Amino acid sequence: MKNGFKIILFVLAFGLMLIARQPANAQCAQCAATVETNAQSGSSKTKGLNNGILFLLGAPYLAVAIGGYVWYKNYRRKDIKLDMRSEKLNLN
Repeated sequence: MKNGFKIILFVLAFGLMLIARQPANAQCAQCAATVETNAQSGSSKTKGLNNGILFLLGAPYLAVAIGGYVWYKNYRRKDIKLDMRSEKLNLN
């Protein structure tokens, strides 16, 4: 019963998140106005802003990848011994 309640609660919360979404502005008004003005005038500052956003987007993935690699190297099993019997198996 407890597991079913958790699933229902999760589905309800996920459904509410989908229904109650609102558009969000990613920049403050001053930054957005500056970017629009620079884009219209042909300045290269917008390209730098886009590159910075992509850099910030990739940084968490890089941190997780490095953490996963370190975890794999430190905690993988070493010196595994397989003690298998040399007799044939009878599956009857």
